[in-house]
Amino acid sequence: MKKKALLYLLLCSISFVSFAQLDGNTTPTYSELIDRYRQLAFDHEEIELYAMGQSDYGLPIYVCVLNGAQDSLKTFEKARQATSLMINNGIHPGEPDGINACLIWIEDWIKFGKSTKEMPVIGIIPSYNVGGMINRSSSSRANQDGPEEYGFRGNAQNLDLNRDFIKMDSKNMFAFAKIFHALDPDLFIDTHVSNGADYQYTLTYISSVKERMAPSMAEITYKKFIPFMTDNLAKQDIDMISYVNLVDDVPEKGMSVFNDLPRYSMGYTSLFNTMSFTIETHMLKAFNNRTQATLSFLKNTITWMSENSSEIESAREAAFKHDQSLVEFPFNYQLTDKKDSILFKGYAHSYPTSDVTGLKRLKYHRDLPFEKYIPFFKTYAPKNNLEIPDYYIVGQQCTEVLSRLKANGVQFEKDPSILSNYKKVKMAQYKVKGFKSKNRPYEGHFLHSNMEIDLLPPLEVMLKDGDVLISTDQRNRRFIVSVLEPEMPDSYFAWNFFDSYVQQKEYFSSYVFEDKALELLAKNRELKNRFEKKKASDKEFREKAYTQLYFIYQHSEYYEPTHNLLPLFRIVKQ
Repeated sequence: MKKKALLYLLLCSISFVSFAQLDGNTTPTYSELIDRYRQLAFDHEEIELYAMGQSDYGLPIYVCVLNGAQDSLKTFEKARQATSLMINNGIHPGEPDGINACLIWIEDWIKFGKSTKEMPVIGIIPSYNVGGMINRSSSSRANQDGPEEYGFRGNAQNLDLNRDFIKMDSKNMFAFAKIFHALDPDLFIDTHVSNGADYQYTLTYISSVKERMAPSMAEITYKKFIPFMTDNLAKQDIDMISYVNLVDDVPEKGMSVFNDLPRYSMGYTSLFNTMSFTIETHMLKAFNNRTQATLSFLKNTITWMSENSSEIESAREAAFKHDQSLVEFPFNYQLTDKKDSILFKGYAHSYPTSDVTGLKRLKYHRDLPFEKYIPFFKTYAPKNNLEIPDYYIVGQQCTEVLSRLKANGVQFEKDPSILSNYKKVKMAQYKVKGFKSKNRPYEGHFLHSNMEIDLLPPLEVMLKDGDVLISTDQRNRRFIVSVLEPEMPDSYFAWNFFDSYVQQKEYFSSYVFEDKALELLAKNRELKNRFEKKKASDKEFREKAYTQLYFIYQHSEYYEPTHNLLPLFRIVKQ
């Protein structure tokens, strides 16, 4: 009792930012923010604060849980069993609207009665990018209207954490995965501030690509939740529209639905059939107005979840069953040229001559608002499909891949006794035919795209002790396929985790191989014909001696058989 009293006195001695200021043009520092959450957890038994893992900065990442069970194990079990909401703030700490809005919401909840009867379990990450929030200034966001000071976009590793959800380069993401899977939220919200065009809206949102979702999730998201939010917010004089993702330089020329790939927070969370949203308030609106718009979105979300908990739970369960019924997995979703329209509230624009450059510049005219229909491209379609295997096998040496699978709750077996039935089985192995890579690093990686992958005919393969067998008969099936299939846009192959296998290790010296090449052509009539045909048809080929020798080498027994072979296999039961 004495220890608790001393802790109370210590907490009371901390100088807190007043809640009134949270509705102004300031946002808490990191230490003020965490001190505030500690105080709230101390004062109210319905509020808990848990340190869930380290950030790259060296300080913990916290989750605040409301309507839990006053015990961490029971709290997270309750979240998984009940309807739950997860809110992520400060992934870009220069966009602190959600940081303030969540604190205001908690204060309102305390002030006006903590009714928890129908309220979902709510998990709030006060600030995800700890290092970025501590790296505070008043000048790094040149286009944004407030607050007075704010954090920086990059984390302690200078990573944009909203590109890190698959590659998991940061300690932050391992902590996020722990929080996410502990809560298993039915709905996820990431709070942001947009950049880009000027328009009348304070609040925009990104929702998952409808065509990529399980039918039940698309139904409840697009026909239930979004209409409810649009109508209710309008009654509060808040117009909301889909994120203004321009197809050209101004909205009047059209906008499109954003492609939420799994590298982003909401693309990642939607792999687990969580309803996922990114709030994007507008950078040119005053900070207090942006905070209030974010707050209204959160309040209305909680109201909707409280009133529709059973329907939400049913939709998710139907989605997991749908995933298990899939034989083929569509991927590489591309925006189609199908043109719809959307009523848009914007500003007129012109292209006057710049006083700085002397060239044409874009200028919006806020004194000339308009409301009219503009082109809206919102339909996606998959370019590819693949057969979902019954199992994947990953080589035990792929420790970076295995650690990320484990962090995301993927169940696998590596006990030799479990794998004994698969020691000598026919399985298809992935071979890389080609890919393109970025010329400059992108978030610490040379991200691959346009992957061309062959599946070698099923062969009898000897496995090593420690190689892991991964069944696709799991609730996180979408995630497993999305990261292990090399052709997926955010696969582990795309993010460079298998790059060593596409590097050739053995070569030849031309002056030595000349005589060997002559022997090979003399012994192999088919190879000689292919070689001569290529010389005749390809001018560049016939003008480069090494290229010709390499062609012969590549089609001989001297070429290393493991080049471009990934330590990744698939098994499809017959």
